[in-house]
Order: sequence, then structure tokens, then C-alpha cells
Amino acid sequence: MRADPLHRRIYAELEGRILSGELAPGERIPFEHELTARYGCSRMTVSKALSELAGRGLVTRRRRAGSFVAQPKAHAAFLAIPDLRAEVQERGQVYDYVLLERVERDPTDGAEAELACGGRLLELTCLHSADTIPLALEHRLIALAATPQAKTVDFQSVPPGSWLLDYEPWTQAENRIGAVEADVRSARLLKMKPGAACLCVERRTWRDGQGVTRVRQVFPGDRYDLVALFSSAHAKDQPR
Repeated sequence: MRADPLHRRIYAELEGRILSGELAPGERIPFEHELTARYGCSRMTVSKALSELAGRGLVTRRRRAGSFVAQPKAHAAFLAIPDLRAEVQERGQVYDYVLLERVERDPTDGAEAELACGGRLLELTCLHSADTIPLALEHRLIALAATPQAKTVDFQSVPPGSWLLDYEPWTQAENRIGAVEADVRSARLLKMKPGAACLCVERRTWRDGQGVTRVRQVFPGDRYDLVALFSSAHAKDQPR
């Protein structure tokens, strides 16, 4: 099994302490020099882990003061990775999909290089529709080091998300969900007015610490919602 990069291990351990409440909102994260000594690594490795925590909204970094656990924000749990094709068909609607762009290329920044893990990226842009009405504009990067078979898949006929769920198992995933305004291109493709409210879902998946894919999906705000169904750990003790 491929070992996680050290910065991912530091990230995961700090994330666990924050989510468990061991590190409370407003509490200081150990200083970078303390973390470098604890893990026997460079300051750059620690900084990378803290930057990812800050990017997730778990940590705030203050110049000269250090890093602190962020105050919690209102959020909803979204636990599953959806297959848009299956969701549309289960609602009895006609699903359609168009591949707009397909490019194989090298990574262009640090985040892409981390996903690529020494290999190239397959960049896909596509449009999902339900009953001929645009549902989602998707921009996706697939790491060919983790999924070399993606190079030969005909993504003109099969949506990349459906293919990945069927053929490329994942062991870890991260969802970020928020509101954005439709830019000019998105508005044109989604058949809505520029500046209209949209739901944006950004997702990353890994398999045993190796990046598999990163995707950004933009949905018109009035055409899609996210629902998470979960139960209490004590549900079995409650009357039915």
C-alpha cells in the first residue's frame, strides 16, 4: 500500500483533533517549529498541511501570531458521491450529456502537481442535462498516474463521474459546497442569466493517499439540491 505523503499525515492528525473537539475553536495550533520537531520534517511540509487545513476552513492563519482553530460555520453533511446520470434516471427524467472539451496536459500549479503525482492530467469539461434542460456544468481533472486506463475511455459516450464510480474505487473523499454567481460562460451553457445564483460542489478523491480526481460542478440554484440522510448512533435504542 502506498504511504500517505507526510504533509497529508500531519493534515489528517490535526484534522482529527479539530473535528473531535480536542482542539477547540479559537485554540492555537502548535507553532510550525513545534510541528517540524514533532514530525522530523521541514517547515515547508508543515506549512503545506496548515495551508490545506486553512483552505478547508478548519484553521485561520495569522501573520506572526500563528494558526488557530477556526470558529465553526453553518454547514450541511453531504455523505455520498452522486452519479448524476443515475440520479436523473431514477427521477424518471431523460438524461443527456455532452463532452465539451478533452485535453491531456501537464499540471500547471502546485495543487495540480500534487493530484498528478508525477504524471499527466486528463482535463474534461462537460454539460449534464435532464429532460433537455441543463443541470450541471462540470470541470474535472483525472490523475493518469492513478487511473491510466482513463486515457482510452470514450468520454463522449460515458460521463466521467459515472465511469470513475464504476471502475476506480476511492478510499477518501472531500466535498466543499457553496454558493456562486454564474459567470458569462456558465450562464450561456446553463441557459440562465449571468450573475444568477448557483450551487457549486467541489470534490477531491484519493485512493490509498494517491489523488484520483478533482471536480467542480456548477448547478443552477433552482434546479438542484443536496440531501444527506443519516441516523443517530443511538437510533437503535429509540422507540419505533
